[in-house]
Amino acid sequence: MTENMRKKMMLAVLLGLLGCLLGLFLDARTMFASYLAAWTAVSAIPIGALAVLFTTYLVRAGWTRDLHVPLTIAVLTLPAVAILFIPVLAGMGHLYPWAASAADLPAFKATYLAPWFFVVRTILYFAVFTALALWGALAYGNEAAMKRAASTGLIVWALVASWAGIDWLESIEPHFHSSIYGLLAIAFDLLAGMSFGIVALLGFKGSRTMANAAYSGVLLSVLLLWAYLHAMQYIIIWTGNIPEEVVWYLKRLAHGWGFALWALYILQFILPFFALLSEKARSSTRTLLILALGTLALRYLESIVLILPPLKTNGFALFLDLPAAILFTGACWLLAFDAAARIAEQRGLSRAATAH
Repeated sequence: MTENMRKKMMLAVLLGLLGCLLGLFLDARTMFASYLAAWTAVSAIPIGALAVLFTTYLVRAGWTRDLHVPLTIAVLTLPAVAILFIPVLAGMGHLYPWAASAADLPAFKATYLAPWFFVVRTILYFAVFTALALWGALAYGNEAAMKRAASTGLIVWALVASWAGIDWLESIEPHFHSSIYGLLAIAFDLLAGMSFGIVALLGFKGSRTMANAAYSGVLLSVLLLWAYLHAMQYIIIWTGNIPEEVVWYLKRLAHGWGFALWALYILQFILPFFALLSEKARSSTRTLLILALGTLALRYLESIVLILPPLKTNGFALFLDLPAAILFTGACWLLAFDAAARIAEQRGLSRAATAH
């Protein structure tokens, strides 16, 4: 990132922050909900990149080695993502009903969702993610160490990512329960991490790769996993006909949210699926880059659909709050990514990746 670009990013952070502060004044709940949606989309990149990075340690090929640098830099931004979560903790009372009162919850759930315990678990999640990121970065270059880090790291990552998704997102509706929700959080992160790796690799000026078909195949596989999990949740909930669970979909079909839900399914699965059936599209750098960029953008739409409908947000305030939150969190993360890239360059990460 050039010095001029850094100045623009810092200006974007300032403008986003001012917009967020104004949003808090107008409608605090809508602002906190918008911020959580924006943060969720941004945080999924380094969290998902961690799993993809470990996968490349187990599947050794030219196309997986090419992903090493952008993925490693992305996972090193996890401390910054943790800091960006602080406003969510500050606004827990506006986002999570149990943070204000847990009187109507069963005893176990009320204890588990105690605000102090939620904060402790969140700190633990980020500590584990950061430790895994450092372990993976330090293991690179030693095949045995890479396999140990990846084999253990993927198991730990899957458990922590699913628990974090349940805590941060599902608990917005404490009476709703889905045994598949943790897997949905994993698929959400994997889509963000994989698509970011593709965008970072193919989007750099002068970058060339002969493995577009491999990247397309992996992206299609993750899309199929995402679609399968969403379909299974829908089928299980609808056939079970349990009011507390069916209401989850009813809220996301009412008041115009249904258009956003169907747009997500069509743009995230149907269109990419049929596009990637074409061998020409799978081998096209331009097509793959467009699909990966679209997948990254749709993380925002999915997080909005998951978070906003049950919180009864102010529709007018959303027009200010969402752009401000997206601008602030996005610009902060890009600055963190740039700082991590410079640190990696100083430590010779790029040269080491090329050598291997």
